[in-house]
Amino acid sequence: MINKITKGPTTALFPVPAVLVTSCLEGGEPDIITIAWTGTMNSNPPIVYISVRSRGRHSHHLIKKSGQFVINIPTAELVSVVDYCGNTSGKEVNKFKETGLTPVPASHVQVPLVAECPVNVECRVREVLSLGSHDVFIADVLAVHYDKDILDQRGQPDYERIKPFSYCPREYRLVGKKLGYYGYSRKEK
Repeated sequence: MINKITKGPTTALFPVPAVLVTSCLEGGEPDIITIAWTGTMNSNPPIVYISVRSRGRHSHHLIKKSGQFVINIPTAELVSVVDYCGNTSGKEVNKFKETGLTPVPASHVQVPLVAECPVNVECRVREVLSLGSHDVFIADVLAVHYDKDILDQRGQPDYERIKPFSYCPREYRLVGKKLGYYGYSRKEK
C-alpha cells in the first residue's frame, strides 16, 4: 500500500544551497542578495546559475545590467546575516554597512567578494532565461577563491570547517554528516 498525498505543482526540491550573491554597477554601491535557487550546470567549462525574481529585486537590475556577480558561500555562523540579506532591499540600505560584512575586490569582475564567506565564485553572465517569476542567470565561472584555513592537507575544501548550510521551505538547515564518498558503492562490491 502506497501512503502518498498528491499536491499541486510547486518547487519541492530540497535542500538547496543558501548563498549570498553580490552585485553592483561600476562606480555604484554593491548589493548582497540571498539566493537559494543556484547550482552547477556544467563541469567543463564550469558554468553555474542563479535564479532571481525579476520584479522588485534590486540585485536583479544590477546583475542584468552589469553581466557580473559573485556567489559567496557562507558558514553556519552567518545564517542570521543570510536571512537579513534575503529580507531587506538593497535599494533602501547598504547591506555591507548594515551587516558589518567586508567587501573585497575580485580578480576578474567589478563586483566585490564577501571576505567573511570562505568560498567565493566570480561569475560572468553568458545567458539570461526569462521563465516567469524568475530570470535564470547562466554564468561562466571565472575564478574561485578559498580561505586557506578551510582547505585540507590535499588543498581540497573541508566541509567540516566550512559548515555550509541549506535552505528547506521556510527553514535553514546545517548540512549533515558524511554518508559516503563519490564512487564508494562500487568499491564495496
